[in-house]
Amino acid sequence: MLYPKEYGDDPWFPQAKDFKVVDKNGIEGKGVFCYKPFKKGELLAKIHGEVTQEITQHTLQIDETNHLLDLYFVGYLLHSCNPNVIVDMKNRTVRALRQIKANSFLYMDYASTEDVLYKQFHCSCGSANCRGLILGRKEMPLTNETLSSLKKLSGP
Repeated sequence: MLYPKEYGDDPWFPQAKDFKVVDKNGIEGKGVFCYKPFKKGELLAKIHGEVTQEITQHTLQIDETNHLLDLYFVGYLLHSCNPNVIVDMKNRTVRALRQIKANSFLYMDYASTEDVLYKQFHCSCGSANCRGLILGRKEMPLTNETLSSLKKLSGP
């Protein structure tokens, strides 16, 4: 398991046989690498961490004031404007948005969970719908296209 023993032993927590946090490259930094394939809609893992009111590089927003600090798994998901996973902060799960091949990095859209990013950055994901500058939901101009895209990623 990637999480420390004090988090418990939920079999849906990310397992070392399935995932590893590794340095992708000097630009993107560390990311979550998966060893096995996942089907669209499949549950990859349940997530855990410390609840804090501080926004950091490795926190994900739970609600208006609380964030989940996870230095073992979800806090290291890389960003893409065309993500392959969705993080459900209400249920604390990670699911595949599409088929994910074995030996791939996992990518989420940071704007799907964050109102305000710890640090805005220029995106180089290369997807056709790349936004160029990555901002939190409350930091970006709201167009109908942006709203529609975020609703799809945020779930019902």
